[in-house]
Amino acid sequence: MAIQRAGTLTDASRLRDQVCEQLRDQIISGRLGPGHRLVERDLAEDFGVSRVPVREAVQTLIAEGFVEAVSPRRIVVRELSRRDVEELFDVREALEVLSARQATERADAAALRRFEELLEAARLATAAGEPAALSRANSAFHHHVIEMSGNRLLASLLEPLEGRLRWVYQQIDDPEEVWLEHQELYRAIASGNVWTAADCAFRHVRRNRAAAIQLLYGRAAVPLAE
Repeated sequence: MAIQRAGTLTDASRLRDQVCEQLRDQIISGRLGPGHRLVERDLAEDFGVSRVPVREAVQTLIAEGFVEAVSPRRIVVRELSRRDVEELFDVREALEVLSARQATERADAAALRRFEELLEAARLATAAGEPAALSRANSAFHHHVIEMSGNRLLASLLEPLEGRLRWVYQQIDDPEEVWLEHQELYRAIASGNVWTAADCAFRHVRRNRAAAIQLLYGRAAVPLAE
């Protein structure tokens, strides 16, 4: 798990990002479960780095909502509540419907070919039973929709949520169904009809919400009582 040591300020930033990425991936994959304590000294030894990049990485993960400081000396992996998940899907629904509409307006042959590559990568990962590779392919699919929208503000709003959304996607236990829904969204964008694409994106998010809530909390995905 050791990471190459940094020698310059740029290298130090890269080191922090590498530690952060590895910790984030371990939380998303379930290797570090809710309530797991993050001990700065132990993590620095595990990664073969000083405490500084570990401390900075943990602060980033706190800002992203993956971990929380339950006391000044105790930092643990956060457990997403049902309200957390519902609110993530509320925001995702609004932003991804917009990104699907704008992506459809700007779609060209090269962008559509990239969709096909990502769908094939997801199909192969599903067939091989490789959840990490599947998660990356599915995340890349949604990121490509956002890139195609050409809306920089939209991308900046979604970027801080991507990690938590990946974690939620990981909980959905029907990868073949997700792949079929991504195919449907790809075809809708390729059709050039912005309203068809928007409706497809809306239904995709709603189905994902229902599946995630049911799996995580054992109840149908109904709105929370105010």
